[in-house]
Amino acid sequence: MPVSDIVHELRDQVSCITLSRPESLNALTPAMRDRIIELLAEASADPAVRAVVVTGTGRGFCAGADLRGGAARGERLAGDVARTLRLGAQRLIAAVLDCEKPVLAAVNGTAAGLGAHLALACDLVLAAESARFIEVFVRRGLVPDGGGAYLLPRLLGPQRAKELMFFGDALPAADAERLGLVNRVVPDGELDRTTREWSARLSSAPTRALALTKQLVNASLDTDRPTAFTAEAAAQEINMTTEDAGEGLRAFAERRGAEFRGR
Repeated sequence: MPVSDIVHELRDQVSCITLSRPESLNALTPAMRDRIIELLAEASADPAVRAVVVTGTGRGFCAGADLRGGAARGERLAGDVARTLRLGAQRLIAAVLDCEKPVLAAVNGTAAGLGAHLALACDLVLAAESARFIEVFVRRGLVPDGGGAYLLPRLLGPQRAKELMFFGDALPAADAERLGLVNRVVPDGELDRTTREWSARLSSAPTRALALTKQLVNASLDTDRPTAFTAEAAAQEINMTTEDAGEGLRAFAERRGAEFRGR
């Protein structure tokens, strides 16, 4: 992978991951995908990182997996496709969902296929007015992969998810916001500024509390109430041992703003 395909910068406790193949609308090669997974794992383990931003360069956020020449490469055996998805696209989406730091997507342009799922797996999604989301799989005669059939029904409900997946129509950013896929749409020229503002708020928040909150919310969609309540109590028990929880309670008692350190 050329070094420039993924640009990484640690800025003010924020791990900024930028897809940089603008000539291909930032279509993901396997090497790019693996690098993003690596950076997300590093962000989870590094106390100096308190938030993550994923964005793209040029007209596209990410056009999905780079499939050029893939269909014609050698003989395909039973199990090859499932293995490729499990170790590739699904592993990428899981890395976003499982990252222990809040992940913010700044969708600067077209997000299609796996690129759309990469954005929608993030905890918060900002989108430029020119951005579009496309479930492009049906146009290629494919089943949605990269976690799409898991993510979209949870975000939209089954009927809306099927509409997007069955027709493959481009969904403008404003419509994505109306449906709840996007937190906020901003003018193209304001996306960078808004991303910096939101990431600064995330990086100054109680990091461990956010990580536990993320785990609770994600798990709640797949569990029953007693299990969710038990997990909530356990998470609060763990969180009360953190320095930030102590600071938050002291700040409340002293009627001042809390200064969280992410510990």
